[in-house]
Amino acid sequence: MITGTGHVLILGGTTEARQLARTLAPVPSLRVTTSLAGRVTQPRMPDGEIRVGGFGGPGPMAAWLSEHRVAGVIDATHPFAALISANAAIAAAAAGIPLVALRRPGWQPVPGDRWHHVDDLGAAAALLPALGRRVFLTTGRLGLAAFAGLEGLHFLVRSVEPPEPPLPRHTRLLLDRGPYTVEGEKELLRAYASDVLVTKDSGGPATAAKLTAARELGLPVVVVRRPPTPPGVRTVPDVAGVVAELERLGCLSPGAAGTCP
Repeated sequence: MITGTGHVLILGGTTEARQLARTLAPVPSLRVTTSLAGRVTQPRMPDGEIRVGGFGGPGPMAAWLSEHRVAGVIDATHPFAALISANAAIAAAAAGIPLVALRRPGWQPVPGDRWHHVDDLGAAAALLPALGRRVFLTTGRLGLAAFAGLEGLHFLVRSVEPPEPPLPRHTRLLLDRGPYTVEGEKELLRAYASDVLVTKDSGGPATAAKLTAARELGLPVVVVRRPPTPPGVRTVPDVAGVVAELERLGCLSPGAAGTCP
């Protein structure tokens, strides 16, 4: 029987964060809290304790970690949540608490893909006029101002929540949440006559079907690269990697309480 000790804080509302909370919450003597940013009105709630809302920066976050006697932080936020990841790294270091980043592997192209990698949304917008006129934009609800100045292009924007303005002049909004199927994505691309796809390299299977659909339809895809993980932060690809780290730290152990700091 696996038992635990200490208080573990999970940052994020991702699928992996929920899987991790589901794995750790039943462990005897281990306290598990998941922190959600509060940007989604109807989030999928994880197991264990929950807090909602930002911390107000690395200083207040470090104070919260100390006040609540957190023994370890798991950054399981979205791969593009660069600010919270940076704040978490600073806060954990200030509080003297170990931090592990859970990052699902990025997508990799296969033969037949027509991918164009760019570093940010601005570069994606600059590339679009050379690739197509009807854009399927799946980069989420933030940062769409980068595309607002493009004239002559028509956008189908899909996001879980309504996007923040400004938006491109010719925009149709589709509020939806994955997972998606390849056939469903192909049908959507055909229905809106989309001739180019824009996505962030989020990784994972929930939204990967659009990449297969684009490949099978011969469409170009603009892929925004991930921001780097903060320097010095240990990164693991899955829940099993986090569990192994917690075992190494002593927060989890077989048959007896550990010595998680």
